[in-house]
Amino acid sequence: MDNKEVLLLKKALDRQVKARKQAESILESKSKELYDTTRHLQEANSRLENMLSEKSSELEGIFINIVDPYVVMDLTGTIIKMNNAAKDFFGLSNVKDQINLSGYVHEDYIEYTYSAFKTLVEVGTIKNYRPKLKLKNGAEKYVEVNGSLIYNKDREPIGAQGILRDISQETEIKQLLAEQRKQLDIIVENSPLGIILTNNDTIIKANTAILNLLGFEEGELKTQSLHSISQAEDETTANSLMQKMNAGELDNFSVVKKFTKKDGGYIQAKTSISAVKNTKGNIDYKVAIIEDITKELEAKEQLKNSENRLSSLIANLHTGILVEDENRNIVLTNKMFCHFLDINTPPHRLVGINCDNATKENKHLFKYPKKEMARINEIILNKELVLSDEIELANGRILERDFIPILNKGIYNGNLWTYTDVTIARNYKKNLEIQKEKYSSIIANMNLGLVEVDNDDIIQLVNQSFCKMSGYIERDLIGKKATSILKFKNENIIAEKAENRLKGQSDSYEVEVLNQLGESKHWLISGAPRYDEMGRVIGSLGIHLDITEQKRLELQKESLVQELEKSNIGLQEYAHIVSHDLKSPLRSISALCTWLNEDYHDKLDENGKYNLTMMQEKVEAMDSLIDGILKYSTISSDNVENSSVDVNEVIKEITDIIFIPEHVKIVTTSTLPTLFADRTKIHQLIQNFLSNAVVHIEREEGLVEIGCEDRDTHWEFSIKDNGVGIPKEYHEKIFKIFQSVGNKERSTGIGLSIVKKIIDLYQGKVWLESEIGVGTTFFFTLKK
Repeated sequence: MDNKEVLLLKKALDRQVKARKQAESILESKSKELYDTTRHLQEANSRLENMLSEKSSELEGIFINIVDPYVVMDLTGTIIKMNNAAKDFFGLSNVKDQINLSGYVHEDYIEYTYSAFKTLVEVGTIKNYRPKLKLKNGAEKYVEVNGSLIYNKDREPIGAQGILRDISQETEIKQLLAEQRKQLDIIVENSPLGIILTNNDTIIKANTAILNLLGFEEGELKTQSLHSISQAEDETTANSLMQKMNAGELDNFSVVKKFTKKDGGYIQAKTSISAVKNTKGNIDYKVAIIEDITKELEAKEQLKNSENRLSSLIANLHTGILVEDENRNIVLTNKMFCHFLDINTPPHRLVGINCDNATKENKHLFKYPKKEMARINEIILNKELVLSDEIELANGRILERDFIPILNKGIYNGNLWTYTDVTIARNYKKNLEIQKEKYSSIIANMNLGLVEVDNDDIIQLVNQSFCKMSGYIERDLIGKKATSILKFKNENIIAEKAENRLKGQSDSYEVEVLNQLGESKHWLISGAPRYDEMGRVIGSLGIHLDITEQKRLELQKESLVQELEKSNIGLQEYAHIVSHDLKSPLRSISALCTWLNEDYHDKLDENGKYNLTMMQEKVEAMDSLIDGILKYSTISSDNVENSSVDVNEVIKEITDIIFIPEHVKIVTTSTLPTLFADRTKIHQLIQNFLSNAVVHIEREEGLVEIGCEDRDTHWEFSIKDNGVGIPKEYHEKIFKIFQSVGNKERSTGIGLSIVKKIIDLYQGKVWLESEIGVGTTFFFTLKK
C-alpha cells in the first residue's frame, strides 16, 4: 500500500469519525433529554403521566429509528430490548430466547469489560468503552460503547442502556497504519541508505546509516540544516530545483552532493529529495535519501584511468590487436595492426567496419589469398582457441596470430586477434638450420673426435673421427656408458673431470686409453659442460685429439735428452781427466826441467839452457791451455755477462724445456724478483735444482714449490719438493764434485757442485733441510 492510499483511508476515516461523533452527540443530547424527562416524571404528579406516555411514544420512535445498535439490558447483562440495528449487528433477528451480552465479549477483553462495567455502576455512565466481540457466526468485531444506567422511581439502578458503534474497520486501519509505521521505522533504521527528514530545512530525524556515514550523533544533526552539512556538485542547478520544489512545481529531484563528516573528511553521495505534502498541498516535510557513491566514483575514476592506460598500452604495443564483436564488426584495433597490414587509416576510424567484407576487399595482401580466406572462415566457424597460427603476406612478411574467443557465461560475444611479426625470427631459424647443417658437416668430417655425454656418462653423439680414433662404429657407442666401452688407464681422472663439468668447469687433460683392438693410445681431451635453455648442466662435450705419435716423439726426445746428458757428463769427466791426468805429467816434466837446470846449470851450454827454458815455457803453455779448457767447461766469473733477469720468466722457460712427469706440479708461492746477473748462469742454477727435484719424486702427486724472501742485502730463495729426501750425512758432500746420493744412474755427481760454484760467484750460500720420505727444501742466497 503506497502513501496516497494511506492518505485516502485517513481522510475516509476522519469523515466517518466526524459523522459518528455527530450522531453520538445527537444521541447523548436525546438521552440527556430523556433522562431529564424521566426525572421530572418521577417528581411530577399524576397529571404528568399523560405527558410521559406521549414522550415515551416519541422516544420509542427515536429508539426504533436509531442507525447504530441500541441495547437496553438489566444489571446482569441480559438484553431487555434492542433496536433493529442491534438485531442485525448481533444476527439475532429470529432469536426469541434471552441473550446475555457477556457471552459475546472476547476472552482477551473480559477483564477490561469487568473494569468498564464497574465504572458504569459507580459513575452512572460509560464513554468510549471499546471491547472486542465475538459473534455467533464467528466474526470478530470491535465496537465503541457509550451508555448510562437506568433508574426506577426510587433512584435505584435497574438496568443500563447504550449505543454500540462498529469500529472494526477503523481499528483495522489504525492497526494497519501502526504496523506500517513500525515497518517503515524498521526499514528506515535498517536501510543501507542514509535518510534525513527535514522541516523548514531543519533536520528533525536522521537514521542510523547517515549517522554512521558522517560520524555524528543524532542530537548533533538536529541543530543543523541539510544545506549546512552538504554542498551540491552543481550548486546552481540544485538551488534551482529546490526553488521549483518549494513552489510546488516539483515533487522530487536528485543531485550529487559532497557531505562533510564530523572528522573533517567528506563523502560523495547521490541525494534524492522528496516533498511530503499535507491535504492542502503544502509541504510539511522533506525527505532526503542519501546513497554513498564515494567508492563508486573512485572506482569509476580508477576504471577510467585503467581504460586510458590500457588504451595507451594497446595503442603502443608491438603486437597487432584486433577485437571483433559477434557479427565480426571491429570494436578495437591499434597502430601496429594497421602497420602489419599496410592500412593507412587511423585505428579509431576502423571501429564498426565489418572484418569479413574488409578481408575480402583486401585479400590481395596475402601471399595465398584463397588459402588464407578459407583458414579465417574455419577459425571463425569453430570459435575455438588458436595459437601461433602463421600467415604469409604478399610483401614477404610472416605474421604469427592467436585467435581468442570472447565468451560471457558461455555465450559467444566476439573474439580477439593478436598479430606478431616473426619474419626475422623465421629467417633466423632458417639461417640457423643452414648453419647447423654446415657445422654438423664440419664436425662430422673434422680430424678431431667429438663426443657428447649426459650427466650419467651416456654417449649422446659421436662424429666419424672419434669412431676412427676409438675403433668403434657409431651404433656401438650411442646410448652406451663411455667409461664402460672405452678402457681408460686412469679412470679416476675421468670421474674427477665429470664432477668438474657439473660445477661448470672446462679444462684440458691427457689420458691413455685402449682402443677396440687393444692398442694403447694417448688422447688430449678438451672438455666443457653442456647446458640446457635454463642454464642447467645436462652433460659434457669433449674434443679428442690423438697425440699418440707426438707422445712417441716426446719419449724419443726424452731418450735423446738423457743421452745428451750422459754426453755432457762424459765431457765434464773428460775435462776433469784432462785437468787431473794431464796436469800431473806436466808438473813432473816441469819439475825435472827445474832440477836439470839446477843440477847441470854449470855444465849446460847456452843451447842446452835455452832448450830447458823453452821446455819449461811449453809446459807452462800446455798448463795454460788445459786451464783454458777447464774455464770453458766450468763456472768462473771470467765470462759473466750481467743483465736484468726476471726469475719468473726463467722459471717458465725451464718448465717448458725440461721433462716434468705428469704426476708432478711446479708452483711459485710468491712473486719472484728481477736480478742483475748472468741469465745463462741463473738459468743453469735453477734448472739444476728443478731437475733434481722432479726426478727424485716418487709420489703419485708430486709438488715442487718455489719461493723467495727479501733479506736486506740478499735474496733468499727456497725450492721445496715432496721427494724421497736426502740422508743427513750427505748434506755437505753433495755440493762437492763427483759426490752423489744413491746410484750413478740418478745423479752425475757434478750438478750441485756447479750450483755451489754459481752461488759462490754471486756471494751467496746454499744449504738444505730434508727428511727421509717427506721431502727436501734447498735454500740459497744471491747478493742483490
